[in-house]
Amino acid sequence: MSYQAQAGAVIFSKDINVLARFYENLLVLTRTHAEPDHIVLESAHLQLVIHGIPTHIARSIHISSPPARREDTPIKLFFPVESLAAARKAAALLGGELNAAAKEWEARGFRACDGHDPEGNVFQLRQSIS
Repeated sequence: MSYQAQAGAVIFSKDINVLARFYENLLVLTRTHAEPDHIVLESAHLQLVIHGIPTHIARSIHISSPPARREDTPIKLFFPVESLAAARKAAALLGGELNAAAKEWEARGFRACDGHDPEGNVFQLRQSIS
């Protein structure tokens, strides 16, 4: 296997299969590698690794239904999508949520909207408006 430079991120997860399915479908990523403790999702320019939280720590984490947003973190990832409207529908079907269209905003050639994944991690999606 050869290494190709890409932008990337690691998201630590209580349930890697649920979270990998969410991002794989929402962002149209390809599952390129899977082990019991992590799943690698990729596109031409992004590698997203969903890494399991160790069991002894994961037992103490409660994910409510629907998940509560974890907005008290210093990092928010953002990802490009073709359509915010389509992503909003997909996120809901996959166990997450994208804010209502009324909360979208524009800047520097894109339209953006925040949301959260099935574990409450906050992210932002951006659609090109050029």
